[in-house]
Amino acid sequence: MDYFRKYLTGFCAASLVALCAAWLAPAYALGEPELGANLPGLLDYAREHNPEFAAARYEADAALQRVQPASALPDPVLRAELMDITNQGTDKGTSLLPSQVGGARYTLMQSVPWFGKRGLQREVAEAQAVQASGQTSATWAELSEKIKSVYAMYYYLSGSERLTRETLDLMAGLEQVAQTRYANGLGAQQEVIRAQLDQTDLRTELLDLENEQHHAHGRLNALLSRPAMAALAQPAQLRPLPAAAILDYPALEEKLRARNPHLLVADARRNEAEKSRDLAYSNRYPGFTLGVAPTQSGSAIKTWDLMVEFSIPLQQGSRRSQEREAEAMLAASGALREALLNRMLADLAESVSALETARRTGVLIASRLLPQAELTYQSAMAGYETGQVDFAMLLDAQKQILKARQQQLKAQYEAQLRLAEIERLLGEEL
Repeated sequence: MDYFRKYLTGFCAASLVALCAAWLAPAYALGEPELGANLPGLLDYAREHNPEFAAARYEADAALQRVQPASALPDPVLRAELMDITNQGTDKGTSLLPSQVGGARYTLMQSVPWFGKRGLQREVAEAQAVQASGQTSATWAELSEKIKSVYAMYYYLSGSERLTRETLDLMAGLEQVAQTRYANGLGAQQEVIRAQLDQTDLRTELLDLENEQHHAHGRLNALLSRPAMAALAQPAQLRPLPAAAILDYPALEEKLRARNPHLLVADARRNEAEKSRDLAYSNRYPGFTLGVAPTQSGSAIKTWDLMVEFSIPLQQGSRRSQEREAEAMLAASGALREALLNRMLADLAESVSALETARRTGVLIASRLLPQAELTYQSAMAGYETGQVDFAMLLDAQKQILKARQQQLKAQYEAQLRLAEIERLLGEEL
């Protein structure tokens, strides 16, 4: 009995601990990270919920559905004619029944465009569908760049707020040291006032950071098509930067030429202009209509007729103008593509250089500036405790640490911005 009681007591205690742990554990620990904690979750959410991207997908699907009808023949026409419905004034009288009139002709007609015209119409529609598909990719590339940029800003502001609060706590500790020294006659009252002034400056900076975080929060939710103040988790980490070998400019340039969605749209637009020009030249030739016409007399079909009808392309002046317009549009599409390519190559070179600069700046701060600032602070603290360094120098040393850490965060933020720009230009993730 004692053994059973001990066993039951232990089991109940273990169950209670387990239930408390499950109740106290955050919900996201049991499943996926909360929205906003990392960038992939934000991108996945935007891909499913952003209305601008959804509209681009629907438009691409609509353009694809226009391909098949573009090359279809027009609907045939059926015409029925009742001839001599008065039966030449005989006693048969007037009738509308085919078997009781002088004759009935049934004509079935089918319009047929000139040879090859339907194929050109289909190729024009296919080029337009490729444009719509490329525009979908371009819309996503631009949307993902905005999300990546705002997320990087959100991370930067969150990190800056954390650093400022940590510095504020250190300043409060230094104020206590200064007050103790002043109470013991070892320091001046100005040291305490200086520490308080610096804390006020930091609190003002915190207000600015909170305001900027509020703006970034709203912008990020807007990109996700969520209410502006919907809850977002604090950003946990930034994406790792690609290796230097991946950021080789010639290789990136080749990828840009092959995969940039705006260039793909420009290529499809030029292809459309080329097919439209060929279609304009095909208008020099006539279209024609084929027909078959059985004629009914009484209750029987007595005769069959065949017909062919041609359109006569007499308005050659207007056709020549249409051809010149098509040639001009083709030339314009080629020039616009070249200008677009030149601009994007310049943007790519700038972004790659800026990313490398931000990377090297971050390494320099982490390996040189930050350790030096911390050593300076430690030395100033030791000197202040022995009376060899004044309080102002100690505060300046502490500010140098804050400044170095903020510069490190800014370098990380700048690198993420440039990485997002490069990925937008390439149309893919690195």
